[in-house]
Amino acid sequence: MTEEFTVQLPFFEGPLDLLLHLIERRELDITKVSLAMVTDEYMAYLAALERVDPGRVADFLVVAARLLLLKSRMLLPQERQEEEEEEDDGEALARALEAYRQFKQIAELLAEREAAGLRAYVREAPPPDLEPRLSPNGVSVNDLLAALRDILRQKPPPPESVDKVVRPLRVTVRQRIRTLAARLRQGGRFRFEELFAGDVDRQDVIATFLALLETLKLGWARVEQEKPFAPIYIEPIVENVPAEGEEPEFTSEFDEPPAE
Repeated sequence: MTEEFTVQLPFFEGPLDLLLHLIERRELDITKVSLAMVTDEYMAYLAALERVDPGRVADFLVVAARLLLLKSRMLLPQERQEEEEEEDDGEALARALEAYRQFKQIAELLAEREAAGLRAYVREAPPPDLEPRLSPNGVSVNDLLAALRDILRQKPPPPESVDKVVRPLRVTVRQRIRTLAARLRQGGRFRFEELFAGDVDRQDVIATFLALLETLKLGWARVEQEKPFAPIYIEPIVENVPAEGEEPEFTSEFDEPPAE
């Protein structure tokens, strides 16, 4: 009675993992020449793998074909090419193997940190210096929204029939920006509530508030508040406000395009 012969193979995650093992075992650099030198060892492993686990052979066969092609080209004499050729399969395979080695080294480093319980990294790079879109000068957007809610509570929406068509805007953000720019050109700071003195209903209030945010973003004004819950003031930056008659450049989904 003969016992069945079995082959025990080391486990490799894929063909690149096997190639990297063969090259590192012989202490070679990752080059086309190194790949050709380990082709025979790779094919020997593949032959044994076919007997043990045929289901895992497919991925290894693709790389095996590229290795055999590379080795045959290096063994056979090649005609000298006058023009520079594109990257061949050997160079592409060497580049892919180098990238795989880098990812594997990083994965091993992360695994060591995970095993040591080090699950966080200290940020070394300074935070990016982002250009501010608004210049509230210590007043947050939440503060402005809270002040806006107070204005809206003073102007409750009028009762309307449920079958009534929504009214179009009587005033646009662009029109409110023109009005606000004229006020800013006069200089002198004024209270937040004064912006809405001439507004009739909630639509007018919203248009005025959006116009204020746009002027802050354009750098025409800043908002100030001495302490929490203190009055909010609008401070013009007169040198940035466009001259009378100049059309502001901005885009808003709540506004009509500028007149041509």
